[in-house]
Amino acid sequence: MSGRLTTHVLDTANGKPAADLRIELWSMGEGGETLLKTVRTNADGRTDAPLLDANSIAVGTYELLFFVGEYFATRNLAQTEPRFLDVVPVRFGIADAGANLHVPLIVSPWAYSTYRGS
Repeated sequence: MSGRLTTHVLDTANGKPAADLRIELWSMGEGGETLLKTVRTNADGRTDAPLLDANSIAVGTYELLFFVGEYFATRNLAQTEPRFLDVVPVRFGIADAGANLHVPLIVSPWAYSTYRGS
């Protein structure tokens, strides 16, 4: 089995996928934090390719940074200043590099949730 890491973002304030939202993937290794990738979501709120594929996925701790503040700023939704949510971090571990791991984000300017998908 070839493992991979994927994500998608749903905008509950507008009732649709969060298109063109910036996401950073970080590795949280013993030697420090390393930026692995910066991507933007497509029209379906997903990335065009897995964040990690079978050749790059490894056991370890990772963090996804979802730049929801800048996303909602372009959607003409009223926000406080400073923003209640700006960058949403989701730190998680990959224990099996052969497994498929999906980390979705369901978000509005005032709340978010996530879960482990496959």
